[in-house]
Amino acid sequence: MTFLNSLGGKILFGLIGLFVLSFIIVSFSTNQDAAETQTLITNVKTIQTTGDIIDPTNYSGEPLGFDPDSYLRNFNYGRVSQLSDGTTLREFTLIAEDEGTMEISPGLFFNVWTYNGTSPGPTIRVTEGDLVKVKFINNGEKSHTVHFHGTHEAEMDGVFESVGSGGEFTYEFVAGPAGVHLYHCHVAPVEEHISRGLYGAFIVDPKEGREPADEMVMILNGFDTDFDAENNLYAVNTIPFYHMYKPIEISLNKLVRLYVINILEFDSINNFHLHGNLFNYYPAGTQSEPSSFTDMVTLSQGDRGIIEFEYEYPGKYLFHAHKVEFSEKGWVGTFLVKDE
Repeated sequence: MTFLNSLGGKILFGLIGLFVLSFIIVSFSTNQDAAETQTLITNVKTIQTTGDIIDPTNYSGEPLGFDPDSYLRNFNYGRVSQLSDGTTLREFTLIAEDEGTMEISPGLFFNVWTYNGTSPGPTIRVTEGDLVKVKFINNGEKSHTVHFHGTHEAEMDGVFESVGSGGEFTYEFVAGPAGVHLYHCHVAPVEEHISRGLYGAFIVDPKEGREPADEMVMILNGFDTDFDAENNLYAVNTIPFYHMYKPIEISLNKLVRLYVINILEFDSINNFHLHGNLFNYYPAGTQSEPSSFTDMVTLSQGDRGIIEFEYEYPGKYLFHAHKVEFSEKGWVGTFLVKDE
């Protein structure tokens, strides 16, 4: 009996020891994996600042994974043709991808999801009353759609008709109303698809046109690089601080028109402040008269509008988020006003 008790005790003790050893091995492996993952996410050279919004300390404006200069004034008018009834047909192609990485800050590579290889995607520009056809191809691993803001039929809304990997869908609608709108993926969880980069500007010009101006698109965005639902970087058109080192050149006494869209996820507001000047602001760009004459406008997520101004004096002027955290983390730039 003593022998059996002794043997049973040894077996029990051995089983306990084996369980503890297994737990230690699993815990160590799990912690090691977590540590490696954390290193992959955080062990990069990100932009540092001295606390002054105009003094990033380790970025010289070198080209990265996206060129804000080429995006700023680049409008995609599509392939244009005329139907028998005189209607203008504009045809576009959007291709979604979600497996690539983009250098969004020096040494910081992030899995940005893109339309046509960029985030923001191309600026689609049409005229009110045009028939718009957008061929959407999903080359990503996940399901995606394109949801256009504006007026259209329910089956063209890009919400319930999810397009799986390798799938295609053609959106077709009559453009309207005139204004600055946006498009983005609307597959749940929508905040993930937006915060990863699947969005772009959708401009509908009024039939009568607008006054000639130096026109630009500015999409206020940011990236959560450590996946804690808080943005680490903020920007106008993706690359933090870019226009601090590459000022946007504009002409003295010439009308400037900005199509501004706030697509920032995880923050309840964003804003735009212009130095040394005031601007006319048209919410959503849908009205012919401005709602205010000011130097700052505050936008919630998805808000957008048209900003118009002229500079009376030459020189370099800041524009930035008046939410100082955003400007210190990259949402800041300069206009260089030249007397030509």
